[in-house]
Amino acid sequence: MRFNGNQDIDHSMPPAALKSDVQLKADVLAELSYEPKVNVTDIGVLVHNGAVTLTGFASSYAEKWESVAAAKRVDGVRAIADDIRVNLPESMSRTDGGIAEAAANRLRDTTTIPSGLAKIVVADGWITLTGEMDFWYQKAAAEDMVKFLPGVKGLTNCMTLKPTPPTPDVDALIRAAFVRSGVLHTKNLAVESVGNSVTLRGQVRTCHEQEEAERAAWSAAGVLSVDNQISVRWD
Repeated sequence: MRFNGNQDIDHSMPPAALKSDVQLKADVLAELSYEPKVNVTDIGVLVHNGAVTLTGFASSYAEKWESVAAAKRVDGVRAIADDIRVNLPESMSRTDGGIAEAAANRLRDTTTIPSGLAKIVVADGWITLTGEMDFWYQKAAAEDMVKFLPGVKGLTNCMTLKPTPPTPDVDALIRAAFVRSGVLHTKNLAVESVGNSVTLRGQVRTCHEQEEAERAAWSAAGVLSVDNQISVRWD
């Protein structure tokens, strides 16, 4: 899941109730400095009305990913634009063939994903995954297994899910998952399903909560698409 400048932002909140952009920038930089997997000296932070843009360079896709994850943890961040570029050191460079082989071996050796379902294409260090999976967790697991391999500069997950009959009362199942969650701290979330498609609406405090709500929705049996319209609002 990628957070960017097009994420929904609640503009109705009075600016006085928000962290100032100066304070938010300081908090994001502090969190980046606190994260040992990130070299903060190579990362730039721009903030406008609670929307954070990360710029600069990372020495691996893993560092780029961790930088975005760190920004998501900061209260007040309402959207993230990830403009960090991956500049691999010579020691980390791999041929596309080498990356493809390593990714294929990683997926072959797992019991999480049925053999042969995932297709891998690598171009200039960027992995594209295609294929049809039985469950959303398999799609997510395939991405997690290959995105931090040496030489990877980025990843696009184009996997689809096999059509299945809609699950009765899926709205109630997802709302119950929200209630059980130790991450979601709001009752202002609405769930609406039509067939195999689910739409989420409401407000949460952090990008992490927004992401967790979507994860919970995808985990419901029979869900083939999730439209996450939850906005991030901090006060």
